[in-house]
Amino acid sequence: MHPAAEKPQDSIPEAFADHDHLGTILDFVRWAASRMDEHEVFLGHGTANYLDEAAWLVLEGLRLPPDLGRDWWNARLTSEERTHLADLIRRRCVEHIPTAYLLNRAWFLGRPYYVDERVLIPRSPFGDLIRDHFKGLLDEQHIERILDIGTGSGCIAIALAEHFPEASVVGSDIDFGALAVAAHNVADYQLNDRLELLQSDGFDQLLDDSGQPLRFDLIVSNPPYVDPDEAEDLPAEYGHEPASALFAPDQGLALVERLLDQAATHLAPAGWIFIEMGNGRHWFEQRWPDHRGLWPDLSPAPSSIVGFHHAQLADWRGATA
Repeated sequence: MHPAAEKPQDSIPEAFADHDHLGTILDFVRWAASRMDEHEVFLGHGTANYLDEAAWLVLEGLRLPPDLGRDWWNARLTSEERTHLADLIRRRCVEHIPTAYLLNRAWFLGRPYYVDERVLIPRSPFGDLIRDHFKGLLDEQHIERILDIGTGSGCIAIALAEHFPEASVVGSDIDFGALAVAAHNVADYQLNDRLELLQSDGFDQLLDDSGQPLRFDLIVSNPPYVDPDEAEDLPAEYGHEPASALFAPDQGLALVERLLDQAATHLAPAGWIFIEMGNGRHWFEQRWPDHRGLWPDLSPAPSSIVGFHHAQLADWRGATA
């Protein structure tokens, strides 16, 4: 568990027990936003301001749609609903549990997914690449088999299946708990006939019946890439996410390097591999300044995904390797 999550919890403030003065949906949204600001909750798992976070928590906590018409916001709540919301808001503020885990729901490319603490909360910039069809780098007519390594909730694999409707997709993960969450979402999106889930440590178990490497036209991965030395500096909310999906040795580059070393045997000759590494781009470029990959444009944010064509993988590190 993240060190921040191990700190003793604050005593529960009386304000969270005293909610009798709150009667409507709007009352709870306003109150929740104020409490979040007061407790300095971290926003980085789906929203950018406390009002949006509060509206998400309150509306979904009541099983109401996120686009609920404003005419309904003055609807009065039952005593049971008020107590339920007050508890959710307390847990968000005092225990710093991300809203997605409290609701068991997160959003990726505008679509909802089941999540719990067995998987990371979806927030990958792969969503932008998938929506933009990989910036024209791929010959989409020849994308027949796709692999998502470290699929977690399955959101990236599902998005790929929906945006490449003629392709078959494999989502792999080392963790059986994560695969159970992914299976839940694959079933929800009725993609069992096109999206297969496999347990594998990286590429190690991705073999056919004769023991030969499975090959793909497109491979994507959002692997663990956070340097363990950064753990104490992360907000407490990250302490609720699975550490094995966040942290990797060697300045966060251990699995990235391993995937690139092994990818050529699993890629078709015209295939591409794309790997996300967040702030680890700095360490990647510092260690391999002459690498042969490219960083697809993710404006306005700096690109945190590197891509390599199959032809570049034989000496992906470049001249200084």
